[in-house]
Amino acid sequence: MKVREWDPRVATATEIATVVETLNTMMSVDLPDDPPWRDVLMREYLSVTMPGERKITWIAEKEEGDLARGVPLLGFASILLLGDIGVVECIVHPEMRKRGLGRTLLHAVVSHAHAEGFQAIGVEVPGGTPGVEFYTGLGFRKAFTEQRSVLDLDTVDWYALGELANGIATGYTIRFYPDSPPDDLIEAYASAKAEVQDVDLGDLDLRPSSYEPDRLRASLSCLHARGLRPYIVVAVHEATGVVAGLTEVVVPEQRPMRADQYDTVVVPQHRGYGVGRAIKARMLFELRSAVPSLRQVQTWNAAVNEPLLKVNAELGFSADRDWLEFEADVPDLARALGIA
Repeated sequence: MKVREWDPRVATATEIATVVETLNTMMSVDLPDDPPWRDVLMREYLSVTMPGERKITWIAEKEEGDLARGVPLLGFASILLLGDIGVVECIVHPEMRKRGLGRTLLHAVVSHAHAEGFQAIGVEVPGGTPGVEFYTGLGFRKAFTEQRSVLDLDTVDWYALGELANGIATGYTIRFYPDSPPDDLIEAYASAKAEVQDVDLGDLDLRPSSYEPDRLRASLSCLHARGLRPYIVVAVHEATGVVAGLTEVVVPEQRPMRADQYDTVVVPQHRGYGVGRAIKARMLFELRSAVPSLRQVQTWNAAVNEPLLKVNAELGFSADRDWLEFEADVPDLARALGIA
């Protein structure tokens, strides 16, 4: 078995396709109801990062050069270095599990993080999968739990949804923007996000939001470069022109049948007027027209976020599984893995 660093930016088309094949093999076992990945803009998805961030990837082959020959991988791992934390992903082929490969891949990841002086790493793990036992066995601590919910668009009562979309108080205008809010709304949009950034839900910020105009522009550009098309609905308070609420959904080119819910924000002083319910309902109408191939939308919410969970239930989302965030101190992992 050979573990080596691998750069998707300079990989061949065969290598990228083989990585996708390995990912789908794992998904078919761990998340069988999730749609498979397709090899569309996967190179960009695997390599493009935000300014100031870096991503390093390792692959495990039976024999060196297998990937170039199109031989399925034994596994792969990566670390995204952002801020003061490294975000880990580790994929092991189902036939190679419980044979030490995951530990070997994590050894490479932690060695790099330790050498660069990072003190903490985090990882997201779907509940009910072998990753939970793997990470806890290495000393990772569960830091946060979200609930993933999925909406099947074929089950939506569009008439009832229309009532929800129109159930906003007077004095608000709802607007839809594919790709990005207009530049003259960017500052107000970023300000709405900043209004709630201090709300502590206990998560690790493994998927950080962008609260400043320039950072928001960079984030939107990064999404497009990775093949992730954002769709945005905002509620504007007519009297002041401020963005009272916003919701973002991203449709990945790699899995266009299932969209990902990103941020949904209702500014505190505008809560209680039906803003959150109306913008999320309007989004579903817009997606039905803009993305006819779309079949599902998935979202993640903390159990403590009761208002948004209630809105999602009214829209027809069904709880799917827990989604766990784990964290570990790099020096402790380095000692446990024999690195330091």
